[in-house]
Amino acid sequence: MLLEVIALSPEDAKLAARGGADRIELVSAIEEGGLTPAMAVMEEIAAEAAIPVHVMIRPHSRDFHYSEEDMGQMVREMKSLRFPCIGAYVLGVLTAEQKVDEEKLKRLLDAADGVPVTFHRAFDEARNLEEAYETLSRYPQIRTVLTSGGKPSVLAAVDPIKELVRQSRKGSGSSGPEIMAGSGLTLASVSDFVKQTGVRAVHFGSGVRQNGRSQAPIDPARLAALLAVLKPQ
Repeated sequence: MLLEVIALSPEDAKLAARGGADRIELVSAIEEGGLTPAMAVMEEIAAEAAIPVHVMIRPHSRDFHYSEEDMGQMVREMKSLRFPCIGAYVLGVLTAEQKVDEEKLKRLLDAADGVPVTFHRAFDEARNLEEAYETLSRYPQIRTVLTSGGKPSVLAAVDPIKELVRQSRKGSGSSGPEIMAGSGLTLASVSDFVKQTGVRAVHFGSGVRQNGRSQAPIDPARLAALLAVLKPQ
């Protein structure tokens, strides 16, 4: 079971690594759903990163429809936030019709220059999740889809997540992007959720933070308890 933990700061990154997380998703402005982090934060984390860093590339929180100016900013950010510890860029783009914007996606994948990509929860606003997943499956550079199954909380989307997991593993050839479930998972709910859906990757934010608050520091005790559930000895 893969555990990704949101990091907002260098201290978060250290606590996540020490606590046993497999990787971090580095963001700023978590109250807006996560935006591109500051260069200074990335530089400090990169200096002593112990686990892979997946870095958010998102210029604003208004929507997932990006202008040419937005696209230019995202390309510049990917080029500047390029460090050996980067395991993936986290991004997503939709058309006005709420379909994956393949034209812009291809440009962003080219700018990533071989670095893997996670398609973030823009996916949950797609008009048809199975159709969106099929589109993303055509791009080998996209390794992961972060999703709450189209619901505010993934706990209300057991059936959609189960179907997406099935879709990701169908066929005899290589599987599609990994389905990573996130948003609303808790220590109390995660074990049953994993059993019901078959996911092999989960994403935690407030669930491993002090008092369950999204902007609070990571709580090592909560993280340890989560790892004991996900990866029992």
